[in-house]
Amino acid sequence: MHVYRGPCPTMRKFANLELSGITGDGVFSGYASVFGEVDLGKDKIERGAFLSSLTARGAGGVRMLYQHDPNEPIGAWKTIREDGRGLYVEGFLSPGVGRAREVLALMKSGALDGLSIGFRTVRARTDAKTGVRRILEADLWEISVVTFPMLPSARVSDVKHGRFFRDRETELVRQMRRAAKMMFSATFKG
Repeated sequence: MHVYRGPCPTMRKFANLELSGITGDGVFSGYASVFGEVDLGKDKIERGAFLSSLTARGAGGVRMLYQHDPNEPIGAWKTIREDGRGLYVEGFLSPGVGRAREVLALMKSGALDGLSIGFRTVRARTDAKTGVRRILEADLWEISVVTFPMLPSARVSDVKHGRFFRDRETELVRQMRRAAKMMFSATFKG
């Protein structure tokens, strides 16, 4: 976690992002900051936290970086919006950028599967008992492909036009759902 503590009372912080649906041409989509989840830095982003920032900046004003390095832009975001689940994003890795081609290859192989958002906290409240900071408003300025996201469950869930890669946690959830469906249908058939 990178935290900026400058002379102003706001804080800059990086948080997780979940990616899915990567195509062979480098187009992908996923969710950032699934609302209501507490990350490893004890932050929980609330619904509506990015609305002002997205209205002012739009997807074109949010940079796509590699490992939060401002010297490593690797693509562009074409859609960033809040929905009922969280912060939905669609972007593409630039094929003419060497690092972007490497990132695509690593994503497709499952070796690089984390994402992280960089933002400046505008408004937040911290729960005295739990220490969890609720981010009520954030200024989103970049989304990076990273090795270690703040939220361990923020992973690439599949790769289109290639082999499918799923982490153990995702596969376990899928198996549990299948078993529950089988038990439910068996109950009502017999």
